Order: sequence, then C-alpha cells, then structure tokens
Amino acid sequence: MTAVLRVGLLLTVLACVTACAAKGAAVPRPFPKAPSPPSSVSPEGAADTGLVQTALSYRGVPYRNGGSDPNGFDCSGFVQWVFAQHGRRLPREVNDQFQLGRSVDRDDVQPGDLVFFETVSRGASHVGIALGGDEFVHAPSSRGVVRVESLSIDYWKQRFIGARRLS
Repeated sequence: MTAVLRVGLLLTVLACVTACAAKGAAVPRPFPKAPSPPSSVSPEGAADTGLVQTALSYRGVPYRNGGSDPNGFDCSGFVQWVFAQHGRRLPREVNDQFQLGRSVDRDDVQPGDLVFFETVSRGASHVGIALGGDEFVHAPSSRGVVRVESLSIDYWKQRFIGARRLS
C-alpha cells in the first residue's frame, strides 16, 4: 500500500470517528454492562429491577459534594436522582431519606431498598441503593466515583445502621 493510500485511509477513519463522536454515537462506557439481577431476587424485589438498572448505568460518574445530577453526585443526590428517573420524589438529605418507607432487616434487604450507614457524623450520613446479593451502588467520597460495593466488607458492615423499603 502506498503512503498516499495509507494517509487517505487514515483520514477517512479519523473523519468517521470524529463524526460519530460529534453525534454522540459510540460513546464508550467506563464499566461493563450491568449484571443481570441475581436469581435469588424475590418477586417483591423484582419490581425495582428497572430502578437498579438505572442506578448501575451511572457507575463511573464522579463524586461531587452537593451533586445531584450526572455531572457529579454525592450519595443522597445520587439516590434522589435515580428515584426521580422513575417518577419517585425523594428528599435531598440523607437523614430525611432515612425516615422514608419502612425499616427492613439487613438479612431481608432487596434490590431497590435504601441502605444507610453512619460514616462522617452520628446517625444516617451515607446512603446507597441495594442491588441484591449483598451488593449496593453508591456515590462514595470526594476521591471516588459511583460504584458497586459489598455490604459485608468490614468498613460498610461496621457502619451499617439500617435499610428502608420505599415500595
């Protein structure tokens, strides 16, 4: 292949990539597609599968103190945003979210339940959305991004203070 053909081919590929990016097509996702809900999810939890998928779709969004949109989330802003995408209005603050719904035992947490932790102050100071199978998704700290973690790792296990079901 001659140098002229190689340059022409390179320019054509570059033009296609630029045009696709400008149209918003082929935007790379920072994480693999969300896993299917675990088979152990009860029918009650299955009702929130869409909510869970929405929450998982924001993995990789950076933490932003006071953030409540896809440009950056803090924990309660993330929860408020995800529920709003499903027509459910939630208060903005963690403590107010902790008052909603009904209390759920840790062993009975289902996908879509809110899980609360005592982290930076007494009482509920951090919130995430349960995924089932001992996992939850949340917007952690100023050095983090929206991500999935296990409820059973020591840090979260020691700080867990309750779960609430909003359905």
